[in-house]
Amino acid sequence: MPVLRVASSALPSKISHLPCHVHGEVLHLVCPLTNSHESDACRRGMRIEGVVSSGLGRAHIFMSQHHYQDQFKTIIGRSAWPGTLNVEVKGDSLTKYRKLRVSAGLDEGEKSDIESHRIRGFDRDGVSFGGATAFLGKIICGEGEHECAILIPDLTRHEDVVEVIAGIFLRETCDLSDGNIVSIVLE
Repeated sequence: MPVLRVASSALPSKISHLPCHVHGEVLHLVCPLTNSHESDACRRGMRIEGVVSSGLGRAHIFMSQHHYQDQFKTIIGRSAWPGTLNVEVKGDSLTKYRKLRVSAGLDEGEKSDIESHRIRGFDRDGVSFGGATAFLGKIICGEGEHECAILIPDLTRHEDVVEVIAGIFLRETCDLSDGNIVSIVLE
């Protein structure tokens, strides 16, 4: 853990707003992404906060397809719940989400540094199922956190709604309702 030794009177006023712990002469800065001292995760990570919202209820049609589920097992380590948690984002979180959309090839602009994982599309019985891009992370809801991924379909109408997938039913496990605030931390 990086340690900065300074007298408290020598602290610049510009860092006085940063979360930190002071023990004697040692100032431990706390990463706002992880609320810990993990500086590497803080430097390369991203935290997106938003409000849980209802979708159209159609994600299960896509999420239950075996071709997708096989790929989710490889990427997130298990099958994904056949549905997504929709999280509306604004402000700084929307700006961060747009960088993910650029990395996914949907928008132009500055890409994110977060590693992406490709979900391949497929055709079945004359119906085309599009591809998607996934970004691994953890969702923080209430007192708990759970492994998840942000999923950005190649064909989506959502520009300010993050779709989150996980191996569990997030609404039930986290006791979430529309209007609740959640955080997603990507590394």
